Amino acid sequence: MLSRVANSIYWLTRYVERAENIARFIDVNLNLLLDSPAGTTQQWEPLVITTGDLPLFKERYGEATAENVIQFLTFDRKYSNSILSCLQLARENARSIREIISSEMWEQVNAFYLMVKEADPDQSLSALHEFFTQVKMASHLFAGVMDATMTHNEGWNFGQMGRLLERADKITRILDVKYFILLPSAKDVGTTLDEIQWIALLRSASAYEMYRKCQHRITPTGVVEFLILDRDFPRSIRFCLLRSERALHKITGTPGGTWRDPGERALGRLRSELDYLTIDEIIQKGLHEFLNDLQIQLNGVGNQIFKTFFALEPIH
Repeated sequence: MLSRVANSIYWLTRYVERAENIARFIDVNLNLLLDSPAGTTQQWEPLVITTGDLPLFKERYGEATAENVIQFLTFDRKYSNSILSCLQLARENARSIREIISSEMWEQVNAFYLMVKEADPDQSLSALHEFFTQVKMASHLFAGVMDATMTHNEGWNFGQMGRLLERADKITRILDVKYFILLPSAKDVGTTLDEIQWIALLRSASAYEMYRKCQHRITPTGVVEFLILDRDFPRSIRFCLLRSERALHKITGTPGGTWRDPGERALGRLRSELDYLTIDEIIQKGLHEFLNDLQIQLNGVGNQIFKTFFALEPIH
């Protein structure tokens, strides 16, 4: 497969997944607004902090109000990681490989982009909650259409790997939002408000019902363990890494448990670390510190995959 084609499929799925996860990101706070007791103020700056783009936001928007943060993360064409920008890039990648992907995939990513492009940025917060639900469903529909209409070959596996690595990264950031929201109000730990926040976080990751099936009580350690270490829940970080590694080995033909290139080594090493990690070790290290380290390692995996498969070496 041409590296150009592989790169486009990989980024097509990453951008669609990124758009969905930014919607989940904002949904953390919208769910909290809808569920919290009257008079509870919500913080919006943590959402921007966890993107790493707070200086850019401050320069362009100033105060981190609900309206400003939602505009920046959702509709801002000049911000490369807004939902609208991600879908525009996904559409461009899809257009460049229309002969490789199915017509249904093209139609869905095009419809998804147009839905967001034509949305009203000034709608009410409750209407925005519905809008972000539609964004998530449109992403699910794209993933389902891809699985049902594209041959599960090398290209499909590049797409799987892109989607799952993006998801793992954004789940770390969704968990980090909770950390930053909690910082100014440690007195709320263990209170009803604290539990409401953890429930909102689970709902934002579409994890609430699945969590309750294996845990009866909402506890911080239980939620963190489920979203990081669960082997079977498709939005847990461990699940994403397991399936990403499987897709990578399908592409290379390297037997599981071994590696031949730096991408396989970086991904296999990170996946095996999570296999033997306990929730107590994560808490002992500090959740924020652990998540920050995990994001750095996930970036490292992405860089190694780029160098191995997509970077074009000049011919001498």
